[in-house]
Amino acid sequence: MNNEQKNTYVKQQLTRALLELLQKKTLAEISVSELTERAGVGRVSFYRNCHTKEDILKEESDRLIEQWGRLYESDPASTPETLFPSLFDFYRANGSFYTALYQAGLSGIMLETIVSTIQVTAEMDNLEAYMKSFWAYGIYGWLNEWIKRGMQESGEEISRLFAIARQ
Repeated sequence: MNNEQKNTYVKQQLTRALLELLQKKTLAEISVSELTERAGVGRVSFYRNCHTKEDILKEESDRLIEQWGRLYESDPASTPETLFPSLFDFYRANGSFYTALYQAGLSGIMLETIVSTIQVTAEMDNLEAYMKSFWAYGIYGWLNEWIKRGMQESGEEISRLFAIARQ
């Protein structure tokens, strides 16, 4: 295994272990030693790949949204109308991760990923920043409430609800 493959393996193991531990404990109650032991990796590997336990979750959240973006953009059937159904269906398919974030009180990680993906920056003019923020926080609000309610609706059903709300 080359270094990149080793780092990927370590990150996957840390993510898996952290999500398992979050089912029983709060993030603050989980020590780096406990996490690395559960993951089957050394403490040095932890610190080589991240600074905090939150970094593991943030990186996984970013990885997942990038994965969705690649899938969405490579699908010839993708249109502006299929964006929300596709996004919600992707979150549902990865529901164990997003539910774990929500239940651990770490939904803010999801928000950070959405804001950075929509690319709200200090350099843009106010109107553009306000519009992008409106969409970022709106998407987050819908996702967070939907996760809270058990992800009952499909992406298509969420899209229909969104159309009703706009009327």
